[in-house]
Amino acid sequence: MAGHADASVEPGGSPPEDIPVILLVEDNPGDVRLITEAIKEIGAAIIIRTAADGIEALDFLRRKGPYAGEQRPDLILLDLSLPRKGGREVLSDIKTDPNLKQIPVVVFTASDAEDDITRCYDLQANSYIRKPADLERFITVTRLIHTYWLDIGKLPGPMDLT
Repeated sequence: MAGHADASVEPGGSPPEDIPVILLVEDNPGDVRLITEAIKEIGAAIIIRTAADGIEALDFLRRKGPYAGEQRPDLILLDLSLPRKGGREVLSDIKTDPNLKQIPVVVFTASDAEDDITRCYDLQANSYIRKPADLERFITVTRLIHTYWLDIGKLPGPMDLT
């Protein structure tokens, strides 16, 4: 089940509509912790939901089962190396789904392979960022992702699906 990285929202509860939501799709608990802490230290009101694999991420995005009441995320941080359904497949599913394709997807992964970078942009990733190996740089890059996508950039609002 998707985790909740902000104690102000009870599990199963929905965050207020004006608080940005990030869906972090990452199977490495250490990276989840680092990303969550780096963003929380900024001090901005933000909700981080987590999915540990591609199937869980798509269920969350499509509001299936236990995710029926979840708010649509404003941003998706997507790792490529995921169990059950890989990041490239998840990206393809998101960008070909008319109800999801406008959500910005930032691929945040350890891969520096040119083929991965090219393929992700072919699949309409909004950005591709390699996870730095250095801890301090990792935290800095995570904060910059937050700053650009949630403070500087203008994101589309939720689509009217009625």
